[in-house]
Amino acid sequence: MMKIVVLAVLVVGAYGCGLPTFSPVVTRVVGGQDVRPHSWPWQISLQYNRQGEWKHTCGGTLISDQWVLTAAHCISGKEYRVAMGKHNLKETEEGAVYMGTANIIVHEKWNPFFIRNDIALIKLASAVTLSDTIMAACLPVAGFILPHDEPCYVTGWGRLSTGGPIADILQQALLPVVDHATCTKPDWWGPQVKDTMVCAGGDGVVSGCNGDSGGPLNCQNVDGAWEVHGIVSFGSGLSCNFPKKPTVFTRVSSYSDWLSSVSS
Repeated sequence: MMKIVVLAVLVVGAYGCGLPTFSPVVTRVVGGQDVRPHSWPWQISLQYNRQGEWKHTCGGTLISDQWVLTAAHCISGKEYRVAMGKHNLKETEEGAVYMGTANIIVHEKWNPFFIRNDIALIKLASAVTLSDTIMAACLPVAGFILPHDEPCYVTGWGRLSTGGPIADILQQALLPVVDHATCTKPDWWGPQVKDTMVCAGGDGVVSGCNGDSGGPLNCQNVDGAWEVHGIVSFGSGLSCNFPKKPTVFTRVSSYSDWLSSVSS
């Protein structure tokens, strides 16, 4: 873990990690809402080339000036680019940066059938210049387990409702953490959820949805910095807001050694 911490310190420089210039407006309001512009400056839009037009497909998290964290299931061999410093995907915005990829590393034990090890790293074509609108999130301490009901936030441009439109403006939603003992109950997710995952939400009102995949579960540490504790992995196929079927995230703190080894 020390290797990751040192790497983060070296690459984020004066901006640090997880401390946005424009602080997010975080409340316990139920339901998604437009974010304060650039208040989650590590949020990226992963886009693919479809007949010369770039389309949003997944979210992701900038964790250094050249590495992006996303979900393995977001990667399917297309031509990708990473959009950083974005708020409204439909508008041309000052300070936004679009960059191609130098390398994409999918976890070698990614299993799409059982949805295991749903994590990937994207190396940008070159280091991005960090700024007030483009910044890295912090990584959690290796092995850290979030407590039950910890107030974390999912962010992304996913669908606003089941079968609804993709959001133009970046959204945030409060998703309290559901502990492993609860999430693995038979009437919740049962044995499908492993200890390398973290659950959040499940109240039947708000959750991650299509298009949020790969994006972060943002949790604030005791020092006030935001850490990416989860990567949106899967949810209920019946609905984006199904009771007792919280959004399931890849637990980042389970993969500290992997992240260190492949990004070194």
